[in-house]
Amino acid sequence: ERGGMPDIDVDFSRAGREEVIQYVYDRYGEEHTAMVCNVVTYRSRSAVRDVGKALGFPAQVVGRIAKSLHRSDFAGLTDKLRRDGDGLPWDHYATFIDQIKGMPRHLSIHVGGMIVTSAPLVEIAPLERASMPGRVVTQWDKDDIEDAGLIKIDLLSLRTLDVVSEAIELIEQHEGVRIDMDKLGLDDPAVYRMISEADTIGVFQVESRAQMQMLPKMKPVCFEDLMIEVAIVRPGPTQGKMVHPYLNRRQGLEPVEYLHPALESVLEETLGVVLYQEQVMGVAQAIGGFTPGEGDLLRRAMTRKRSYEEIEKMRARFVRGAIKNGLTAEVGHDVFDKIAAFGGYGFCKSHAAAFARTTYETAYLKYYHPAAFFTAFLNHEPLGFYAPEVIVEAAKRQGITIHPVDINRSETRCTIQRGGIRLGFNYVKGIGTAARERIDKDRPRGRYRSLDDFCARVKLTPTGMENLIMVGAFDRFDIPRRDLLWQYSELREKAEGELPMSYPEEDIKFPDLTDWENTSLDYEIQGLTSGPHLTTHFRKEWDALGVLTSRDLPDTPDGSRVKVAGLVITRQAPSTAKGHVFISLEDEYGTVNCILRPHVFERFKPVATRSSILVLEGRLVQDSGVINILVDHVQSGDDRTVEIRSHDFR
Repeated sequence: ERGGMPDIDVDFSRAGREEVIQYVYDRYGEEHTAMVCNVVTYRSRSAVRDVGKALGFPAQVVGRIAKSLHRSDFAGLTDKLRRDGDGLPWDHYATFIDQIKGMPRHLSIHVGGMIVTSAPLVEIAPLERASMPGRVVTQWDKDDIEDAGLIKIDLLSLRTLDVVSEAIELIEQHEGVRIDMDKLGLDDPAVYRMISEADTIGVFQVESRAQMQMLPKMKPVCFEDLMIEVAIVRPGPTQGKMVHPYLNRRQGLEPVEYLHPALESVLEETLGVVLYQEQVMGVAQAIGGFTPGEGDLLRRAMTRKRSYEEIEKMRARFVRGAIKNGLTAEVGHDVFDKIAAFGGYGFCKSHAAAFARTTYETAYLKYYHPAAFFTAFLNHEPLGFYAPEVIVEAAKRQGITIHPVDINRSETRCTIQRGGIRLGFNYVKGIGTAARERIDKDRPRGRYRSLDDFCARVKLTPTGMENLIMVGAFDRFDIPRRDLLWQYSELREKAEGELPMSYPEEDIKFPDLTDWENTSLDYEIQGLTSGPHLTTHFRKEWDALGVLTSRDLPDTPDGSRVKVAGLVITRQAPSTAKGHVFISLEDEYGTVNCILRPHVFERFKPVATRSSILVLEGRLVQDSGVINILVDHVQSGDDRTVEIRSHDFR
């Protein structure tokens, strides 16, 4: 009865995916094989930039407006431009932005979609050459492909699989144990306990702020729970208002109820709420009287962008079926609205199971083999939800020593040394691939005995050399870093044939770098530090202000007025949050989750969006072991400039 082609999604490691794609092209030929395109539509920033450019507005003005936006700003953006702008040009600017939002901007390549046909593709679909030689792209997107009756295969890259693979290799090298993930049990209580405590930074799919808020309430104890955890923190269940009913029922705060007895068999495992796409089909059959094939058509329609009329036709059919099954039209519409809100963003059960498997594997590695896990993770950044700095601090909290870059001990990538993690040259700005290759090529000649010896054997750019010195790569020679910089400048002068500069004092002594200077240079050059957390430099000052640490909060009474401070690691404004902004701070002991209501965020927006270190004040709220700070005052935590990357509005 099913009219469409099946969905085929396969995740590979990054290297494995490219190998498979090339195999498909080689096996079937470029006449029969193509990548699927993706239609990129106008969002707030791109609309502001393109319309501003077309109208001839100054690039600085347009750039400033665009940088001030995040996704949730689109709704009120044009009204603000009309209100704050000066005259007709600004009115036109706002009007044109309104008109083009959501319209196609350009075509890109789908993240993994491919089609293979028996007939030559040129006879079937419009094509164009990709930038990579030998690759072809269709000018149809995934919905066009489905409408044409072609089968699309998603060959996706999941870098977490690279992390798992490398971690297994590191464990074998350093611990002498070969882990077979295919034989790994999925029922270790210690692993589930760590997950339930939301100690999940670096753990696939459950490391986001939203997931870490959910885990202590959900308390997964088995693999099926992990599947639900992966599936529930999605826009679909949120928009369908499924999350709170599920949690309340799981915690025994409300009874498990079904709108119709026929729904019990469909929704029993998820306590009466819809969490999987397959359940959309089941509800359509049980309530709307759909056949299995019609239920699948409804599921597919809900996952498409261009199917509003199609869905509304199915709504009428669904409501008629609901009435026949003894429900009112109002209840029928309500149920349909919930599954319609859910359908476009929900997981199918098999997808949730596959992801939950990887979630468990990464949690297992983090719990039992943290050095190997975090080393592999750092070697595959950018990855996951957080900047490398957050991963390094999570490793420290788990008892892993982070060894700094060392000219004789570091390698191109991070390595396990003395039970800890040795940072690699890949984390030093100015030491690119070519520079790292030169160091590797010279290594067989022996250890470096001095700065002079290194400079004589390896040629790096001045920036690269200075950065290596300032992050302590030459500290083993017991010469202060400023003195080493001076030595290096003299070596450069000699190498370039310049006359040495003369000074009245032959033996110039420079002041040592302060602890703050060392830390700030680490962040500036590496984006992280192997030393004490940045916030330790402010702790004395913050203690005087009454600032609590993340370690203090669990023992603080609910409803207390508190001050917290730390390094900003995430800023988020989900489309489902009704204008609320969520900021996560990190201090030397852990993380703090903070909520800014819309009016608070607007009042403190410049500081809240630009400062790397914040001091926030508000009311502490505890709920089932989850702590949030409901913020009403925001201030910058430091006047000194420290540029640190955070996960902002993504």
